[in-house]
Amino acid sequence: MQDTLIILNPAARSEKARSTWKEIQKFASVTTRLTSAPGDARALAAWAVEKGFRAVVAAGGDGTINEVVNGLAGSDVTLGVLPVGTMNVFAAELGLPGDLKAAWQVVREGITRKVDLARANDQYFIQLAGVGLDAQALQETTWESKRSFGPLSYLVSAAQIAARVPPRLLVEAEGIEREGSFVLVGNGRYYGTRLAFFKDAKVDDGKLDVLIFKNLGYLDIARYLGTILMGIHTEQKDVEYFQTKRAIVRCDRPVPVEVDGEVATESPVTFRISSRKLRVFVPEEV
Repeated sequence: MQDTLIILNPAARSEKARSTWKEIQKFASVTTRLTSAPGDARALAAWAVEKGFRAVVAAGGDGTINEVVNGLAGSDVTLGVLPVGTMNVFAAELGLPGDLKAAWQVVREGITRKVDLARANDQYFIQLAGVGLDAQALQETTWESKRSFGPLSYLVSAAQIAARVPPRLLVEAEGIEREGSFVLVGNGRYYGTRLAFFKDAKVDDGKLDVLIFKNLGYLDIARYLGTILMGIHTEQKDVEYFQTKRAIVRCDRPVPVEVDGEVATESPVTFRISSRKLRVFVPEEV
């Protein structure tokens, strides 16, 4: 498979990353490149397109995949995924195995599927985006906090944010304007891990799934989380859920926007489905 490039995010040069690198080299005799800074994966993916590679495999989490997708967008190069990052939501969406060698076998088998490419202004995303609470938590959570508390650090940041006056977000779609304090936009079902926030979403239906949460107090957030775990969050009176091909989110002040787990831009933001799809390697049963 000499027409395949693997792009590996070394995860801040951790011991786990070095182990992953050695393991990949054992079973994948293909061109491999390491990233060293934000933006490297996108540049390497664009370079692979220019050099005529037929497939690019992102070895990392959702942030690495997002960079690679932005480098591949508009091309006919197929995306592969080796889920070795902290968050692997897109891999879960595709039903990819967590074992590295098994995930590589999916690439070798060559079964593909075309999925939608979504956009937040000029930034492509493949799984989800958020305006408000989650983007603010990502923006305000320090590296030291993540290292000490792991995923819990984001909940700490979210709790601090909930104590403030929430933004007034206006969401325009299909000629209707809605209002809320926190907006999530999904291209697939999952958010976080295997929590099905977007119950009707499909990665290839040509639609975005939009969730608008109206309130953002401590008790509201706790209630939302509880109903999400029970799968009844879309039945809440202060939650709106709909599908659309295009949505615009505005606010009277700049509010951060995250895509695939990375802060990418700020409001106002236009979400839409790209006219081009992306081909990805998938397990046989998907």
